Amino acid sequence: MIAVLSPAKTLDFTTPPQTRKHSQPEFLAEAEELVGGLAKLSKAKVQGLMGISDALAELNAARFKEWRREHSPGGAKQALLAFRGEVYLGFELPDWKAADFDFAQKHLRILSGLYGALRPLDLIHPYRLEMGTKFKNARGKDLYAFWGEKIAGSLAAAMGRSKVLVNLASQEYFGAVATDVLGAEVVTPVFKDRKGEGYKVIAVYAKRARGMMADFIVRRRAKKPADLLGFDGGGYRYAGEGDREGELLFVRG
Repeated sequence: MIAVLSPAKTLDFTTPPQTRKHSQPEFLAEAEELVGGLAKLSKAKVQGLMGISDALAELNAARFKEWRREHSPGGAKQALLAFRGEVYLGFELPDWKAADFDFAQKHLRILSGLYGALRPLDLIHPYRLEMGTKFKNARGKDLYAFWGEKIAGSLAAAMGRSKVLVNLASQEYFGAVATDVLGAEVVTPVFKDRKGEGYKVIAVYAKRARGMMADFIVRRRAKKPADLLGFDGGGYRYAGEGDREGELLFVRG
């Protein structure tokens, strides 16, 4: 069973990593191809492409120009430890042991507009490139066209015989996974909070819960969908099947 997450815009490259273990991204050649085109863009074009502030455009234009294919611990950091958005705040990483990182390396993947699919300990350079970015490239009009079936092929190989994918990613990122190529059962946990007389997905809470679920999968060594039903992180509890096929509903409040 493999679980997939979205990356985060917020990065932390200053805090020392808690493990020296690291690995190389599978799709470095593809990342280098993308950066080759992005590095040619002016700050103004980066800003228009990403819809970001002037300061962020200047920062990311510089990042593309400084990006190098070589990824070593001195200038790069493990993906799971570098991303610091709401999803990643759901992890209890200070409590992780070496065996937890080993399990995560096999059973967790982070989808990425630049790197395709990352293992937790894959080294990355600072970057920002959302999967929905309409960056025209040699393979099509956007990043979905660029990645095509590559991400699904990588996930299928990682799953082996289990053929179960736990989708903890956003729609934007999971849209890059060609599920017809995957040939797997897709299980999607949905997290809802009490709102008035019913329950509603509240984005900021749902993002944190996805991280908590990923942390639960790793530390409980979950290997099949039934193992997810005992999740109680953040006060959530299993409440049955969701509205769509493959959804598992968790509620709180």
